[in-house]
Amino acid sequence: MKILLTGANGFLGHYLTKQLLEVGATVIATGKGVCRLPFAGNENFFYTTLDFTNEEEVYKVIHTHKPEVLVHAGAMSKPDECELQKEEAWFVNVKSTSFLLAAAQTNNCRFVYISTDFVFDGTTGMYSETDIPNPVNYYGQTKLEAENLVQLYPHSWAIVRTVLVYGKPLSGRTNILTIVKDKLKAGETYKVVTDQVRTPTYVEDLVAGIIAVVIKNKIGIWHIAGEEIMTPYEMAYAVANYLHLDKNLLQEATALSFRQPANRPAKTGFNITKAKSELSYNPTPFTKGLIKTFS
Repeated sequence: MKILLTGANGFLGHYLTKQLLEVGATVIATGKGVCRLPFAGNENFFYTTLDFTNEEEVYKVIHTHKPEVLVHAGAMSKPDECELQKEEAWFVNVKSTSFLLAAAQTNNCRFVYISTDFVFDGTTGMYSETDIPNPVNYYGQTKLEAENLVQLYPHSWAIVRTVLVYGKPLSGRTNILTIVKDKLKAGETYKVVTDQVRTPTYVEDLVAGIIAVVIKNKIGIWHIAGEEIMTPYEMAYAVANYLHLDKNLLQEATALSFRQPANRPAKTGFNITKAKSELSYNPTPFTKGLIKTFS
């Protein structure tokens, strides 16, 4: 199977490329800049630069490589940046998705779109695939608009939503766990919210879920996340405890104490019953994911 991946240089993209190669797929990894992936020696790995905001470039790359599956993992994903740069966020997250969908359609390839829990408003949490999205920030709005475009795609499509992904960075990228480690090791205080809840997702679980969707030729919307409901503060405390760092440097805070341009949903987290039953999805317990992150 030949798979074209956007956002390959990113945190998720690195892991996804690695595991796709391990299952024998041919991977056309794409990114806006030079390749930062260490797979050049693999005969099934190819890298090409792709600015997916450039419509002409999108058509050229897809028509050249003719993938069977396009996994769109690239995005403008920082909520505050999206809130402050709405025009750019819309173009990167929505308009560019339309370019990729149109090019994929001419090649009759399957389309898999990576989305987020931020399409929900966070009033209830533990959302299932059939719950109605209602984003509270512009990042979530652009991801929802892109999802709506994907659902109009005339060929096979899937949307994989996830929640607060963590794990060991493979190419210098940070996530909530590694940020906590770096702050506390430096002796800095770190404010972490206690009034938001998530179901944090170990990155290799997310990758396994995406690959299962691809290999099993699944269509529709899929929620891939962890099972444990945790606040960011609880996650940070677990990091400090595991690494024997000073827990007193962690400061409990509420969302209102942060002056952030973008609102965050208070309660997200996913019901993953569908993924467990149809994809044989089995998420890693947070304690084990924590050990893997810092091993």
